[in-house]
Amino acid sequence: MLLENKYNIGDIVFLKTDNDQCERIVTALFITKGEIQYQLSYGSETQYHYDFEISKNKNVLKSTS
Repeated sequence: MLLENKYNIGDIVFLKTDNDQCERIVTALFITKGEIQYQLSYGSETQYHYDFEISKNKNVLKSTS
């Protein structure tokens, strides 16, 4: 099985659904059969997300700040 990750540990990313468009950092990759989830950290909070939920670019039209 060969999986290609779209994001690397240390990348700064944004969640597409985050109205505040806060910067998050990729801190880990969670690999299971056929998929990759990315651990994103924001302050002391960490969450796992799929690549389709993440963007390298801030959505300035969505941002409330």
